[in-house]
Amino acid sequence: MARLILFNKPYGVLSQFTDKGTADSPRATLSDHIALPGVYPAGRLDRDSEGLLVLTDDGRQQARIANPRFKAPKTYLVQVEGAPDDAALAALRSGVTLKDGPTRPAQVSRIDPPDLWPRDPPVRYRKSVPDTWLSLTITEGRNRQVRRMTAHVGHPTLRLVRWRVGDWTLDGLTPGQWRDA
Repeated sequence: MARLILFNKPYGVLSQFTDKGTADSPRATLSDHIALPGVYPAGRLDRDSEGLLVLTDDGRQQARIANPRFKAPKTYLVQVEGAPDDAALAALRSGVTLKDGPTRPAQVSRIDPPDLWPRDPPVRYRKSVPDTWLSLTITEGRNRQVRRMTAHVGHPTLRLVRWRVGDWTLDGLTPGQWRDA
């Protein structure tokens, strides 16, 4: 039976087990948190993103989760700069055209600030510029896609937390913690 691990990837951790960076400035990797042989991430999260990373020891399952062809929905809690108006949200819902082509339509809504752990380092705070939290669900996984989508509609991402992949959620996991699914 395939092993499936749900991991709350902290900010600043690479979504891989090794780092080919320089020896004098090592970066945190999955191996700093997970000591299980034979499991690999099904998809990626950028170093400056947090949240749910699914790992498995089954290559087929890994492909079904990560490959956009299978359209596994991924839900993100996104703190953006400014207050997106209805037109900006409608653009995200319709799909926006990025440099690498049009995105699939996203499900997006404004939400109250979620009850999340503090981020280290904290998100910059600007007294004169408001921020807004969105719940955004996509069925693709291009490089930095959510960040590029929100920037495209004029609202750069300040904090990005993946909360759900398919039926799996981050619920109950603190940063750096993992559990079997």
